[in-house]
Amino acid sequence: MYIQFYDYFCLMNKTESPYCKCLYYSSNALARVMTRMAEDCFAPAGLSPSYAFVVMSVNRYPGILSGGLAEKMMLTPSTVTRLMEKLETQGLVKRVQEGRKTLVFPTPSSVALNDTILQGWQDLNLRITAVLGIEQAGALTQEIYNAAVNLSGR
Repeated sequence: MYIQFYDYFCLMNKTESPYCKCLYYSSNALARVMTRMAEDCFAPAGLSPSYAFVVMSVNRYPGILSGGLAEKMMLTPSTVTRLMEKLETQGLVKRVQEGRKTLVFPTPSSVALNDTILQGWQDLNLRITAVLGIEQAGALTQEIYNAAVNLSGR
């Protein structure tokens, strides 16, 4: 086993990382690059990418259940709760309790910010496609999403 491992690394291009064939390593490296790009593109909205996508979702689906938002965004309910708390203090969402359900609504401030957020998303997509091309970017996005769904057991 050790010899195969050693041979594998010896045959690699010297400019590649020794971990380039590891999905965990490669996906995290991609996530870091994408996060930097997304932070740049969403900066005009004054929101991190995570918050921008939550605001976009709430603006698109007014009255969405917080659990439905968690499912749409592939986040845990506790993560959505934490995001909602911060966005609520910023005046960008309003949570309404209906029995055991929590509905999330946009505020006038989040609606006013929506065009800026959508422009950031468009800018991000333009930056990605400028490097990868439309077809490769689309195919890569679909493959990564499918892998995320399959590996999460959804």
